[in-house]
Amino acid sequence: MSQDAILEARNVVKRFGKPANFMRASSLVHAVSNVSLSVRRGETLAIVGESGCGKSTLGRVLLRLLEPTSGQVFYEGTEITALGQREMRRLRRELQIIFQDPFASLNPRMSVRQILAEPIRLHRVATGRAVDERVDDLMRTVGLRSDWADRYAHEFSGGQRQRIGIARALAGGPKLIVGDEPVSALDVSIQAQVVNLLGELKQDFGLTLLIVAHDLAVIRHMSDRVAVMYLGEVVELASADNVYEAPLHPYTAALLQAIPVSNPSARGQRQLLQGDVPSPTAPPSGCRFHTRCPHARPRCTEDHPQLETAGDGRQVACHFWREIQSAGVSVPARGEQRGALDKRLALYRARQAQRLETGI
Repeated sequence: MSQDAILEARNVVKRFGKPANFMRASSLVHAVSNVSLSVRRGETLAIVGESGCGKSTLGRVLLRLLEPTSGQVFYEGTEITALGQREMRRLRRELQIIFQDPFASLNPRMSVRQILAEPIRLHRVATGRAVDERVDDLMRTVGLRSDWADRYAHEFSGGQRQRIGIARALAGGPKLIVGDEPVSALDVSIQAQVVNLLGELKQDFGLTLLIVAHDLAVIRHMSDRVAVMYLGEVVELASADNVYEAPLHPYTAALLQAIPVSNPSARGQRQLLQGDVPSPTAPPSGCRFHTRCPHARPRCTEDHPQLETAGDGRQVACHFWREIQSAGVSVPARGEQRGALDKRLALYRARQAQRLETGI
């Protein structure tokens, strides 16, 4: 494990279902297949891909909310996949998650004060009156009024509920937070607020963030590195700037070209991905992307590509990435893709003070 890594996965595999026998066909779902990556201390690593590619499953396996079928996960040099329940519980306050659905993840029978106080008491962060004081501090930290803490989840908007979920993740004083699509269930106008809030909290609390998402326009503004997943495998890993400016894997290029743009002339230039994601119960042989890849060749159907170093800290799993790069893989309208979120962030900053006063 490298010295600057806070979390590392080695050959992690996660399958669901049962293998075949003489009475039934196989129902195994290959959710995560032999994934190895590390999360550096203090960075924001984004895991992106289409729905069903295994990114949320990987995030939960890394926190041991799901047990891996095989492989190892290390946190600060300790193999957490080998820890017992008692030892793992001690680490829970340092490893937290923000769930995708801000309503389903909150207990409707508990007030916000009770929801936030529960991890504080469980991890013995504070006792007595200090618990209420910490709850009030957490509410103000995420941009909510402290006197709202006695309300229930249904009394809040979607964006406010997600702020409560973020406050709950902060309650124990974590070092690493996994955000499982933290903005995908929110209105576009609210997404920029939550993105900006996460960036501020990362700086203020010295957090390490692992963000699972499929909206690449949002991820561009909050991540240091990006891991692109397809059908349970990481196909490209690089800095956010490299991924967005010069993608090496054809799947990464296709994801970038699928980002909506406002310029009508740019829409006709894009080559969108065709076909559906193959079933994870029967992944294709060779390169799993070859059934949809415009650059596929006979070798792709037989030989499975491994992640290889491509310079500048980049990794890519493609037999012909050099030839594709030489031919030139264009991603048009990148400026417009970035500009859309820039406008959302500017709107957020202009209205931040107003939101704190009115609660909107």
